[in-house]
Amino acid sequence: MVAPSAPASASLLPYLDHAATTPLRPEVLTAMLPYLREQHGNPSSLHGPGRRARVAVDRAREQVADVLGAEPSEVVFTSGGTEADNAALRGVLTGEVARQTGRRGLVTSAVEHHAVLHTAQALAADGHPVLILPPDARGVLTPDALADALDASTGLVSAMLVNNETGSVNPVRELADVAHAAGAFFHTDAVQAAGLLPLDVDRLDADLLSLSAHKCGGPKGVGALYVRAGTPFAGIQTGGAQERARRGGTENVAGIVGFAEALVLAEAEREATGARLSALLGTLRTDLVAAFGDRLVIHTPPDAAPHILSVSFRPAPDPLDGEMLLAALDLDGVSVSAGSACTSGALEPSHVLLAMGVERDSAGATVRFSLGHPTTSADVADAVASLTRIVARLDAVTA
Repeated sequence: MVAPSAPASASLLPYLDHAATTPLRPEVLTAMLPYLREQHGNPSSLHGPGRRARVAVDRAREQVADVLGAEPSEVVFTSGGTEADNAALRGVLTGEVARQTGRRGLVTSAVEHHAVLHTAQALAADGHPVLILPPDARGVLTPDALADALDASTGLVSAMLVNNETGSVNPVRELADVAHAAGAFFHTDAVQAAGLLPLDVDRLDADLLSLSAHKCGGPKGVGALYVRAGTPFAGIQTGGAQERARRGGTENVAGIVGFAEALVLAEAEREATGARLSALLGTLRTDLVAAFGDRLVIHTPPDAAPHILSVSFRPAPDPLDGEMLLAALDLDGVSVSAGSACTSGALEPSHVLLAMGVERDSAGATVRFSLGHPTTSADVADAVASLTRIVARLDAVTA
């Protein structure tokens, strides 16, 4: 097992938003550079530069497959997690097999990433049966709730492995078993799990699994979709025979090489990284409780992934302004997220927290801390101190 270090950040300011994106690891940049400069061939070309690019893509595919316990032929490179989620849902539910069997329906949960939820809405508009299930109070989709929702129209179940806002971990193996028993295929968005939880697709029993490079120390703009052999999958992007005709378009060679390098590094360090981040997150949780007491609401369950902590604040007596809270933290040099989406120009409370039953005032004053490879204990201490000062200041303004 490789023991990862916690390298000094290029900036000494706390960056605690790794669930949004992670810094590119130096080893990854080194692996990518030849394919950004002299190794510029198109993998579809038959000449030397093209063949060398093809070898690089094939090697990267083998590396990703090894991490997943899959065959290289089951790995489809994409532009990221959003495309992978789109491709998974549309690829299964809009193909010939779905039309012939009548299994055109999707069942998913209300706490999924918008890449899944917005695609679900689009499928529903096209006439597909779509059922969006509420989670339990922990933000988890339970096997019993899923079993009650499946019927003969269900072609696909989609449930994320780790929630990107709360860190809640779904019982994916059990959910997949329920889906398969009902004759449906199973997809999981594992974007937030890379380098933190095992990704063996046989252990997860997943038919499709989405990944994104920039959530595990790789470059933006590249990801992958695992498609188990035998899963009916209609390619949704035409224009070339790349990726076994499942995703047309010239491959992003440098990005694919960097993605594979990042994923291999993250997997090699997974156990040590998980233990280190879990300890840091435990300290963060304890220090926040000590600072804010009963006013603090913790949305992340104890058995969550080791890198995400979502908290909010009860009104005292007025609710905190979430936008002002984030802006003040930013001005104080602390990079965090609200776990909210920008909708129509307004900062809206997290759909995940609202689905979990969190009151709107509390959900609107949420901070999501997400730790990563470079995070240190000093980052955690500085963030708690900054948040303590800022909440006191905002309370004084609204008093």
